Amino acid sequence: MKRIGLLGGMSWESTAEYYRLANELVRERLGDLHSAEVVMVSLDFAVIERLQVSGDWDEAGRRLADEALRVEAAGADLLVLCTNTMHKVAESIEAATSIPFLHIADTTAAAIRREGITRIGLLGTAFTMEQDFYRDRLTSLGLEVLIPDAPDRAEVHRIIYEELVLGVVTEPSRATYRAVIERLVAAGADGIILGCTEIELLVGQQDSSVPVFPTTRLHVEAAVDAALAEAVAIP
Repeated sequence: MKRIGLLGGMSWESTAEYYRLANELVRERLGDLHSAEVVMVSLDFAVIERLQVSGDWDEAGRRLADEALRVEAAGADLLVLCTNTMHKVAESIEAATSIPFLHIADTTAAAIRREGITRIGLLGTAFTMEQDFYRDRLTSLGLEVLIPDAPDRAEVHRIIYEELVLGVVTEPSRATYRAVIERLVAAGADGIILGCTEIELLVGQQDSSVPVFPTTRLHVEAAVDAALAEAVAIP
């Protein structure tokens, strides 16, 4: 089994899901007492959030690249960045490291294409929905991306930063997300990307009339696929 490297803490609420899912999937596939081989560096999200708000993405990229090197030095065979938004600095991380980097937009786009969907709605932080680093990656992979209107984007973003990253899950916020999803469907979306790793704490397939694509789970599944590509279960 290859060792999965997790660069997390952004936020730790969703990073905990990465760790849980990786171990559950390995146990499902290999059985018995098997669990995932994982190394992780978890950052202080308050520091990264301040860099996001100030727009200092260069410094954010330097910090994440340095921490990714720590993950690699700890013995990781592949690297998973446990956040959608910070894939804005993915190039800095890839340039600094020598192990394979699994891009969350790539794993998500592959799942969408397998379902035969090309017109997709995107939920995430304002950075992910409004900036081009994520949408352009999806577009380059053959997808047409729809985003909510400005008031909906603001509310989706607010709920992430004021509630979900703090582990707060409420029914009013779930109802808000359901309404935003249905407005995207009415605008022509044939599927919905849950494009922030915390969103899966709030909504899932049961909250949408069209297929949803949970980026956290899809990202972990791709990591486990890579980790187990040559693994043999020990009886």
